[in-house]
Amino acid sequence: MSTAPKDIYVAVQDNSLVSAAAQSAAADVAQLWKDSRAKDKDTRTFYNVGGQGKTVVAVGVGKAKERKGGEGEENALKEQARRAAAVATHALKAASSKSFAIDPLDSPHSAAVGATLANFVWNLKTTSEAKAKLEPVEISLLGDKAEPSLESEKAKEGRIQLDWETGKVYGEAQNFARVLMETPANRMTPTIFCETAKKQFEGVENVSMEAHDLKWAEEKKMGSFISVSRGSDEPLRFLELRYNGAANKDEAPLAFVGKGITFDSGGISLKPGAGMKEMRADMGGAATTLSAAWAIAKLKIPINLILCIPLTENMPSGKATKPGDVVVASNGVTIEVDNTDAEGRLALADALYYASSQYKPHTVVDVATLTGAMMIALGNQFTGVFTNSDSLWSELDAAGSAERDRVWRMPLDEGYMPQINYTGMDLCNTGGRLGGSCTAAIFLKRFVDGLIVDGSDNENQDGLIRWAHLDIAGVMDLARSDGGYNLGGMTGRPVRTLIEFARRSVKA
Repeated sequence: MSTAPKDIYVAVQDNSLVSAAAQSAAADVAQLWKDSRAKDKDTRTFYNVGGQGKTVVAVGVGKAKERKGGEGEENALKEQARRAAAVATHALKAASSKSFAIDPLDSPHSAAVGATLANFVWNLKTTSEAKAKLEPVEISLLGDKAEPSLESEKAKEGRIQLDWETGKVYGEAQNFARVLMETPANRMTPTIFCETAKKQFEGVENVSMEAHDLKWAEEKKMGSFISVSRGSDEPLRFLELRYNGAANKDEAPLAFVGKGITFDSGGISLKPGAGMKEMRADMGGAATTLSAAWAIAKLKIPINLILCIPLTENMPSGKATKPGDVVVASNGVTIEVDNTDAEGRLALADALYYASSQYKPHTVVDVATLTGAMMIALGNQFTGVFTNSDSLWSELDAAGSAERDRVWRMPLDEGYMPQINYTGMDLCNTGGRLGGSCTAAIFLKRFVDGLIVDGSDNENQDGLIRWAHLDIAGVMDLARSDGGYNLGGMTGRPVRTLIEFARRSVKA
């Protein structure tokens, strides 16, 4: 392994053996680990190493038996690389380093993810110090890393190879979602979101994009989605993106649907004022699916992908939808709006039906900051998944585990239906406090084309579309950083799970 020609070198290694590249750059670092047993994430910073002005950071990663954490050895080693790279990045940035290289340990991809996520900075401050933090930092791979890594065997499975560059794209995609979610609502309206999406995809091949307006939504009879927008002066948009990356452009696509409420006041059912500013991120589903789609297209993953994002604000006014109003979705289902703060499912209803009926995808995954109940159920560790498909659940779970962007299966059961179909309309948009995330999911199932026939489960299960609803309300943000790559603020999860799921969907 050769030392990369960078001004700053980073040694990220276990307690007993420092990488050859790090030893050649700094013998002092090797001596540190020989004389002491550093614990996981213990950090040492050395300045002017070898009299050459080099700064070296060494990060302990703990004993192997301490690293597994029930995840299996391979995923534990990937997480080790992510966390060590992130800790080293924080240390070098604290030392005012603007260019450095990182030892990838067993996984160049994971190390790049950790470093890229840890390098994220977002602010709109005007001080010189704050502006300096926004200046780009160059992070590269330490050494050639020619020896086999955890990802080496994946190429033969017909998927794109994971390496340092893919890790950077995974991390950059999640950081892009963070920016979208952090940006104040007056600077991320439905119109601006679409403009931002168009700019992000400039130069990316095999992508087409359209931002539809109210007239188009009316032509499609999207009464459920339109009802959410009534109280706002900001015009709605329906963003439709197509990526044709498969060799067969007619191959059935994967479809993503993302909830795009760019600000959620609750509408007439007004939310409490405390913490309402966080509802700028109620478009987290839109942000994460758009960012994942960018990475999928950027990496040229050989699939066809459809992305549908209904974008609007949910605001109170004399024009706003009122509790008790009835709206009609594009599939003809009548909905009583019991609570205007349960608006996300109203917007998703028409988007799900459009994506599933228009494009006939083999799989639909919708992502939404949908329910407070999910925050209570799973906290901020897991994304809740509701799905009609065991195979789809297994694939999402495997992708989330590989990236440690974890998911947890929740019940999708018709037993929850009596809570939302007891009125004079087909459905009610809320079902009370009990099982709030579950009633929301069973509501959405009604709008995935083919799953329901005349109000009941389709008895012909053969060939039914695979569908998963991801409720990300709990993982939307973190109160504080954990010292690694999980930073305080909006998280951008589950971007990496979605990308990895799409990558793994390619069969040899």
